[in-house]
Amino acid sequence: MYLATTGRRDAPPTPSGVRRRVPGTVLALGAVSLVTDVSSEMVTAVLPLYLVLGLGLSPLQFGLLDGLSTGATALVRLLGGATADRGGRHKLIAGLGYALSACSRLGLLLAGGATGWIATALAADRLGKGVRTAPRDALITLHSPPEDLGRAFGTHRAMDTTGALLGPLAAFALLTATADAYETVFAVSFSVGAFGVLLWLLLVPGRRGSGPAAPPPAREPVEAAVRPAPPRARGGLLAATRSPAYRRIVLCAGLLGAATVGDAFLYLLLQQRLDLDATWFPFLPLGAAAVYLLLAVPAGRLADRTGRRGPLLYGHGALLLAYGLLLAPVPGGAALVGVLLLLGVFYAATDGVLMALAGPFLTEGRQAGGLALVQTAQALARFVAAVAFGAVWTASGPETALVAALLALTAALCCAARLLPRTPAAPAAPTALRED
Repeated sequence: MYLATTGRRDAPPTPSGVRRRVPGTVLALGAVSLVTDVSSEMVTAVLPLYLVLGLGLSPLQFGLLDGLSTGATALVRLLGGATADRGGRHKLIAGLGYALSACSRLGLLLAGGATGWIATALAADRLGKGVRTAPRDALITLHSPPEDLGRAFGTHRAMDTTGALLGPLAAFALLTATADAYETVFAVSFSVGAFGVLLWLLLVPGRRGSGPAAPPPAREPVEAAVRPAPPRARGGLLAATRSPAYRRIVLCAGLLGAATVGDAFLYLLLQQRLDLDATWFPFLPLGAAAVYLLLAVPAGRLADRTGRRGPLLYGHGALLLAYGLLLAPVPGGAALVGVLLLLGVFYAATDGVLMALAGPFLTEGRQAGGLALVQTAQALARFVAAVAFGAVWTASGPETALVAALLALTAALCCAARLLPRTPAAPAAPTALRED
């Protein structure tokens, strides 16, 4: 890593025998994400069954709804990121996003099976996620030493994924106890989401003042690396795109996202291949979530040590293998284990790593907006991918759709391997962007 102030490689080494601790703010953000993901994954785990098997939607209709719930975040991500950067209002903007997602569960509860209202509720949930994600990730960037960004994001994503493990378990327990009453799942999900909003208000620190930073307490040595509140950056949201390396990251996020099939489609394919009873469907995400939980922190540490470009590419390579495994004539049990394992590797090596890769290329005061731009490119691309995959599945069958996705991801990986910057950059000076 190159330091912006000296041009030296690598950050100053940690004194021998001293173990750096994860900043308290990152742990607080992780706790909120854990609770919120319990709420979110309770709904996500049962939604494909509810829509496809319960309401009888076609794969194309499901693809449109799934794509809408992803693509609806696009402009809101940019708006949320830019608004959060103005005056450092990261906590306020992200808190509004968490509250909107919690309220969307009530929308599902009151929809009564009406597709239009379900689509509105899903869009509200994704809008809330779009509003909160960039400010939250900006808080992680601002409260973590630059040389430990991969580790900080990995720790946050591991806590987030713990909620992803608990959510489907809670959904399964509720469906079993209530004889498949989906409304009960939606009601409990709303209550858990509201608790997550309360934790956000109580645990996450508010905006720091613009004056000199107070000395950190002795028991929190890592917080000494936290930078004071940054000055307002000039040039608007698109100022970040002045860096050629950052532009390539945004482009690659879009290319790879356009070849990423939504998890729900892969789980539906596994359910059809294994002829699983619908009661067991909510358990399918647990395998991938367990692998993600185990590998998120090691993947972040590896990215910090070896560079963040490699894990990002290898993670998408794991997704490519998952596509191939679903097409291969292997026993159903082997396909199940292999796909879930590869999905977990994919998320561990790409989710937080992409943010850690992009963050150092951003000026002070533009972290939320710059990260939002990366996330928006990815979200729009995945919207296109969801609709296209559902359309090809409806017209020509799931095998043809998977072959098309495999070819698209292969092409996207080849482009990303040439375009992604090879060396992760250190934080830029407040008034200038590093090129690469």
